[in-house]
This record gives sequence, structure tokens and C-alpha cells, in this order.
Amino acid sequence: MGYHSSDSWHAYFQDFAYTDQGRTRMANINIADLPAKTFAELICSPIMDVYVGESRRHWCLHRDLLGYHTPFFQGQSQVDGKQKFGKVELLEEDPHAFELLVKWLYQGKIDDVSDLPLEKKWDHADACQKLYVLCDKVKMPQLKNIAIDQFRKGCYEAGLVPGPEEIKPIYDTTPPRSPIRKLVSQIAARQIMDPDSDSDAGTYKMCFEANADFAIDVIDAIRQGSGTKLFHDPTEETGCFYHDHDHGASQLCKVG
Repeated sequence: MGYHSSDSWHAYFQDFAYTDQGRTRMANINIADLPAKTFAELICSPIMDVYVGESRRHWCLHRDLLGYHTPFFQGQSQVDGKQKFGKVELLEEDPHAFELLVKWLYQGKIDDVSDLPLEKKWDHADACQKLYVLCDKVKMPQLKNIAIDQFRKGCYEAGLVPGPEEIKPIYDTTPPRSPIRKLVSQIAARQIMDPDSDSDAGTYKMCFEANADFAIDVIDAIRQGSGTKLFHDPTEETGCFYHDHDHGASQLCKVG
């Protein structure tokens, strides 16, 4: 059955978002495991128009299904506490990431990177990284955790890692101590310390300049990764290692 009154979202959302035992989100139940009657009722609700990305890619999604998964869209559909039937705009988000979110909304799963051919693994990993950021915004923790696992697996299976162009937006859009910040800062630290890598600290200059937290996270990751190994003491050096000489003039240095 359908619900079409102006107040229907609130009542229907409350019915499906909470159990009689307390304020427990029913979205913890995977959509694929819902009884057929419950799922059918969710997709009998009015349609909401969602526009994503600079291209304003358009999706028509069932309003109560969105409400089942997250309260975010309910808040986006209200003005001064009153319902507005129309559209939600997510113009800063990635359409490919939103594709994965839509599949989760209706099927309770997303594509597994392990099932994809090699040439598509990185694109999927990149989309999952952006899906993580999107889920953080729209308050979908279950899918967010799946997204970061797919991102990690995709990086490993593709043999690629995010560069500064991918890392900077993560730090721009996620809070301090976010798990994905920890992940990408550890990736950067490993690239910097890997003698076989072409990356060095300068590779991530744009990230260091844009966000001091990135610098702190990378230094902490290097410290943790180096274990108990202590760097040599630069104060024990003799000679003119730290003098300012013209090129080749150090041979003539008389200081010390």
C-alpha cells in the first residue's frame, strides 16, 4: 500500500526505523532479508528526485526506502519542519559512488572488486573511496564499512594506491581521526619509506600544505611503522655535514 499524505514520511519512517524494544535502527537488517510485505510497502512510497554531481545525474528513488536506510534524506526533504516533495541535490558527490549506494538501497549489496577484471579494479576502488565519503555524509555506517573494505581490497588487487589527488579530498571532507584518514596516511607513509617507490615526501606536498592533520598522521604512521628502530643522532656528526658551502668548497672548510 502507498502513503501519500504530507505527514506520511514521519510516521512511516518512525514505524520502519525503530523497533518496539527501543530506538534501534531497523536498517541494521539488510534490505535483502526483509519480509516481502515490508519491502513492497517501502517501494510503494512516493518518488524522490535526487541529483548527483556537477552533471546533475538524476535518480528517481522511493522516499520511504531512503528513510529506512538513513534519516538524512528525510531532513533534506523538509523546509522549516514541513515536507517538500521534490528533489534532493548532492552536487558535490560522485555519481559513480552514488550508483553503488543505489544498489545497496534496493539489493543490500554492492559489487565485489574480486569479481571484476583487472582493468576495472582500480575504478571500482576509487568509486568505493568516494562512496565512503558519501556514506559518512548521509549517515550509512554499514555501507561505509563495506566501502572502505572494498577500497582496500581494490588497491591490493589492482596493485595501485591513491595519490595526492585522491588523498586531499578525503582530508577536505572527513573529520579528524576518521578511519579512512588513518588508512590513506598509512598508505602515504609506506610509499615514502619504500626504497623501491618513486614517491617521496615531496609527492604529497599539496596534501601537507592543505591540511596539517595529514602531516601529523603521516609522521605518526612512519613512527609506528619503524617500530623501535631509532634514527642516528645528528648531533654526533663530525665535519661539515650541516655547513652552508658553495658547491665543492667543503673540501676547504677550516671550521671545527
